Amino acid sequence: THHVYEFLHEAFALAGLDFVGIWIIFSRIDSLGGFGVREVALLYGMTGLGIGFADLTIGNVERLGTLVRTGELDVMLTRPVPLLIQVCADRFALRRIARITQAGLVLGWGATSVTWTPTRALVAVIAVVAAAVIFFCLFVLFSTFQFWWGDASEFANAFTYGGNTLTQYPLTVFPRELVVSLTLVLPIAFVNWYPALFLLGREDPFGMPGWLQLASPLAAALLVVVTMSFWLLGVRHYTSTGS
Repeated sequence: THHVYEFLHEAFALAGLDFVGIWIIFSRIDSLGGFGVREVALLYGMTGLGIGFADLTIGNVERLGTLVRTGELDVMLTRPVPLLIQVCADRFALRRIARITQAGLVLGWGATSVTWTPTRALVAVIAVVAAAVIFFCLFVLFSTFQFWWGDASEFANAFTYGGNTLTQYPLTVFPRELVVSLTLVLPIAFVNWYPALFLLGREDPFGMPGWLQLASPLAAALLVVVTMSFWLLGVRHYTSTGS
């Protein structure tokens, strides 16, 4: 029990370093991209919960290249259980709970920047679920390339953890072209940016259509279709380590 406590304490401390960096930024400025510290905390908490739940349930898919290289994937393919479920259940990292806990605490503080109504509460819950689904898909989508490229976990990390890092900040600090790409190409902006604008009662500073603020579930559903189609393509492509 003592070792578990120490492990979780260390994991919690590491998980909190990102927001400490944001806090340091706000020690010198009053707003970032037109957003105050509590509003940034709202963005941080929403994306943190999203990737936290996804990492807890699906994060092991990043090991796909290792499973291919060691031949473990061949063994999994012989079992009467969907391959993706086996890959996800292969190992469980307790430290991932710390990310969820820490993000939840920051989100709770950031939520004080919202004037809550039943509609906004519902949108917030749906947005966090959609964020988890979007990150879930990103983990699977980019890990699937490892069926062709071998161990390419760093490539996947650039879009999963990299996407999480991007969405910890107001997208107003980035060029409009990037925001459009994160909306129409890789829907990371739906993780927290658009629902947060709705929760805060803000108009889109980039002039994007207002209905996008409620479109996170649609973006997540479309990404699920694309991701599962690509995953099945990767599984069909894979032969075995011995061929």
